[in-house]
Amino acid sequence: MRSLPGSTPIHTDSSLDWRTSNPPAPIDDVSVPREPITEEMKNFLYQDVLPRAIIGVVGGSDLEKMCEQLNGQEFLHKFDYVFPENGLVQYEGGKEVGKVSIIQHLGEDTLKRFINFCLHYIADLDLPIKRGTFVEFRNGMLNISPIGRNCSPEERKQFYQYDNVHQVRQKMIDRLREEFAEVDLTYSVGGQISFDVYPVGWDKTFCLRHVFKRPSAFRAIHFFGDKTDPGGNDYEIYSHEKTIGHRVTSPDDTRKQLTELLKL
Repeated sequence: MRSLPGSTPIHTDSSLDWRTSNPPAPIDDVSVPREPITEEMKNFLYQDVLPRAIIGVVGGSDLEKMCEQLNGQEFLHKFDYVFPENGLVQYEGGKEVGKVSIIQHLGEDTLKRFINFCLHYIADLDLPIKRGTFVEFRNGMLNISPIGRNCSPEERKQFYQYDNVHQVRQKMIDRLREEFAEVDLTYSVGGQISFDVYPVGWDKTFCLRHVFKRPSAFRAIHFFGDKTDPGGNDYEIYSHEKTIGHRVTSPDDTRKQLTELLKL
């Protein structure tokens, strides 16, 4: 499961910035599942974790979808860092402070060719059901959904089960790798119905570039994520040499590990 739509949060802590004598802990996108965050989990983050830790959240989805899962924009002002789209859009203190675009990196011709290929490929897929929004354009990536992002929660679960058996997403990724071998792209499966495509290096570790600009360096950066195996959209940041990765299985597991780490 994921705590953000195609994303995962990171939490950073610093010996210079600890809000108590105990080290703070990071949070990952599994603090919130695909459904909206519960009041219990939100209160835990705001009331128990925030007073003791510098917190950032990083996800593959755009800010609008983050807001859907985190119940509004309150988190944008509560958390120290918010990184939609793997950190290609950066918010600090509730304000947007930076943004990069995949258009500038790939160019319109390559982007158009890639999108056209995806639409043709999906049109020829024989799936039990299809809905709408098969290609979603974001600032720093494309999100590709064979079933279509407009599917219902129940249809989402059905496709996820179907995909686990038939490997629909992985087969499409393999075909895209063949067709666009000359383009340096990363393909990352996350969530239940889609996968992300972005330039090499534009995975969730991209947000660390912004974090590392901080005048007083963090003593440690903890990351909590569930898609931590190779090919998962948490893998790169989970295994990064400058993060301490924590694999979690649910929001409850995230809370448990944070409680132990922060000695709450």
